[in-house]
Amino acid sequence: MQDAVFATDVSLVDELIRTQFPRWHGLPITPVEHGGTSHAIYRLGSGLAVRLPNRSWSSGEAEREASILAHVARHVPVAVPEPVGLGEPGSGFPNRWTVVRWLSGTTATVDEVRADTPIRLASLIHALQDVKVTGQQWRPHRGNAEQEKYDDDVRTGIAELGGDRRLSALWEEALAAPRWDGPLRWLHADLHSGNMLFTDGVLTGVIDWGCAGVGDPAGDLMPAWLFFDVAGRRAFRRELDFDDATWARARGWALDLAVVGLPYYRDTNPVFADICRHTLDQLLAERAG
Repeated sequence: MQDAVFATDVSLVDELIRTQFPRWHGLPITPVEHGGTSHAIYRLGSGLAVRLPNRSWSSGEAEREASILAHVARHVPVAVPEPVGLGEPGSGFPNRWTVVRWLSGTTATVDEVRADTPIRLASLIHALQDVKVTGQQWRPHRGNAEQEKYDDDVRTGIAELGGDRRLSALWEEALAAPRWDGPLRWLHADLHSGNMLFTDGVLTGVIDWGCAGVGDPAGDLMPAWLFFDVAGRRAFRRELDFDDATWARARGWALDLAVVGLPYYRDTNPVFADICRHTLDQLLAERAG
């Protein structure tokens, strides 16, 4: 995984706000601990957040996310970040960045959420898929038409995790599945527990739209393994009427995230590493069942 990390801290955020958005200068700035891998996030006052793409591969996500949210936000049944400022590189930080309205809610595990979460999440996916595809069509990382391009990375990840032949078989099934030949659909393409917000167990928000784009709907079926357990996965699949080939490709995207992410982040991002471990456990449990 090619990756350069750009350092951030409170003093950098303070300087960026002072020079580019002086109307907000002086609001308290607090680092936000989270399980994401592509941004540093700071709370700005009580009502705003600053998102800084801090990886080389996320350097273009500020403008991408702002553009996508402007197109899809009004169509989805949950709260999403509202960009209120698009910052420029400066003060030693090389990327564009955003100020968004703060969303209430917390992340949760599958054991902490309401039983209707599979239905609510499926409703979000249905709503996204109904958004008309026009104009600039961002291409998602997961959910694009070229799953085979990730073959070397996935096989390397499986080997680094012990070479479980069952994981290799799941990947080979994903590659062998017929490709999506229907209309391209809008996808969030990164629906894991770190990007879903809950209030009293109810799904109320989805954040981090930097991976979103237009592609194969299999890219948004990943929470079947990234988030849910056996019961949740069954309910989720009942709500999303896709053929076996689409679910096979979805398993492949979930596997890709897990076997590439776990070796890389297990010592540096325990939250995301746990998401990867949960995914692998669920993939293997499904195969055993």
